[in-house]
Amino acid sequence: MTISEQWIAKEQQYYAQTVRRQPVVIVKGEGSRVWDADGKEYLDFVAGWAVDNLGHSHPAITQAIVEQAGTLIQTSNQFFTVPQLQLAELLVENSCLDRVFFGNSGAEANEGALKLAKKYGKQHRDGAYEVITAFNSFHGRTATTVAATGQPHYQEAFLPLQPGFVHVDFNDVEAIMNATTDRTAAVMLEPVQGEGGVNIPDEDYLVRVREWCDQNNLLLILDEVQTGMGRLGSLFGYEEYNVEPDVITLAKGLGYGVPIGAFMSKESAMALVPGDHGSTFGGNALTTAAAYAGTKFLIDNNICSHVKQMETHLLDRLNGLKARFSFVTDVRGKGLLAALEFDSDVSGQVLTNANEAGILLNGVRPNAVRFMPPLTVTPEEIDEGIGRLEDALAKI
Repeated sequence: MTISEQWIAKEQQYYAQTVRRQPVVIVKGEGSRVWDADGKEYLDFVAGWAVDNLGHSHPAITQAIVEQAGTLIQTSNQFFTVPQLQLAELLVENSCLDRVFFGNSGAEANEGALKLAKKYGKQHRDGAYEVITAFNSFHGRTATTVAATGQPHYQEAFLPLQPGFVHVDFNDVEAIMNATTDRTAAVMLEPVQGEGGVNIPDEDYLVRVREWCDQNNLLLILDEVQTGMGRLGSLFGYEEYNVEPDVITLAKGLGYGVPIGAFMSKESAMALVPGDHGSTFGGNALTTAAAYAGTKFLIDNNICSHVKQMETHLLDRLNGLKARFSFVTDVRGKGLLAALEFDSDVSGQVLTNANEAGILLNGVRPNAVRFMPPLTVTPEEIDEGIGRLEDALAKI
């Protein structure tokens, strides 16, 4: 039994069996590469599910964590801490939003945004409480965010769901118009649907949704848990679509490897007041110090410009695979969030072959795999990764 197999056996004995894992036990990471317990090297194009935006063990993040851990880790939000306020200032000053609240995850960020929307509806829409979301969306795994998510297979085991959500087709403005009633408080959308399959809307979709929300005094909430923090080639995904949301949610890439979430809002949308919301660990000194260091590095080094360049390179190479393999039916992506779709449900076999070839990918759909490499990935690493994937596809 290999070292990795020994650890996998412990997982099967001790860990709740709720997660479908790939049989890779990662023990070390550096940049775009990781190594397993048996010493095998992989190119990591999952990056912690779009979390490790500066790659593994980036010096700026490591230094910030070490220094903060030796100074102050946790106080609760009963008191002020400097890293939390430094991060708040950095995010607000580089966005169209005015206020921020920090939690611990994307699901928590979305929970907070949905609470805000419900209170806003009470104050400004005569008690309206419903939120329109899209089919194939993903907003989290808590009881509320599962109800918000527009994917029945995540919901069926947990019926009845919390009420207050109406689902419509993504990229269909008329569907939102038709679903709007006097009960509607907000529309919540991902700029690009990530877990839903990397579904990219028309260029004017969010602009038209913004206009509808303005006409009806609805909040526009953008779930940027996956698309924020440079993933699409701008610091925030909304910038790619020339809209200003009332509320956005962040997590994943905001922490550069540490767990943090946030929701941000315009001053006019911030309906929450003292006592309405809180978090014991949210915005603690350790995670906000890491998030501040990573975000400052991202901005100061214009990583978003690099993402734009790598987007072209990655999509060109993926389209090369489409031209070679007839079972590859579609390539889609924006920034460094991309998907390769197949004509049948072979993503499981693709992942197995890819693991053997030394590239880690995500099976976003039974017939599609997703690419979320670090934003710092180089052209050479993309070439090497696609070469390994080509070997994997050749065995299908």
